[in-house]
Formats: sequence, C-alpha cells, structure tokens
Amino acid sequence: MSEVAVKDNDFLRQFETRINGKLAKIEYSSQDKKIFLTKLVLPENFDEHLKDEFIESVLHIVEERNMRVVPTSPEIARFLRKHKEYKNLLPVGIRI
Repeated sequence: MSEVAVKDNDFLRQFETRINGKLAKIEYSSQDKKIFLTKLVLPENFDEHLKDEFIESVLHIVEERNMRVVPTSPEIARFLRKHKEYKNLLPVGIRI
C-alpha cells in the first residue's frame, strides 16, 4: 500500500515518519473515541505525494483503532475534502 512507515509516538502525541532522514509529523490529541489531528509539520521540499501517503497512513491507523477524526489542521481538512472516501471517519455532525 504505502512506502511511508508511520510510528505513533504517544509520549509526544504525534504520528511520525522519516523520509530521506527528515521528520514529518502530525500532532494530535484524543478524547473519548475521537482523535483531533491538530498540526501537520513537514520538512522543506516534502513531496506532495508522500504528504498524501503520510496522511492516508495516519487515517488508516485511526480507522483500525475504531476512532473518529476531527481535523483541526487546515491541511488535513483540505485532504479530507478532496478524498471523500474517508468521510466515514468524521464524527456525526462534523462537516468539512
């Protein structure tokens, strides 16, 4: 599926991946059965395709944990608007 290997660093509350030795991360907080994806941090010149793969990998982890996604990061909200197949991960009443 993906060449992006994602690690959940629960101590720092962030999903991480390294591409060409550079760290990319999605910071989060969780409450009940929801995970709030609060910030996407990418190194300079991070490939757009790899960014999408990184976000997809994180969404698959969230789905496996039977959680709902609340995208408070504008970049992640934009991704979810573009990729309607992940709409089922949004909590009831949340529209993007």
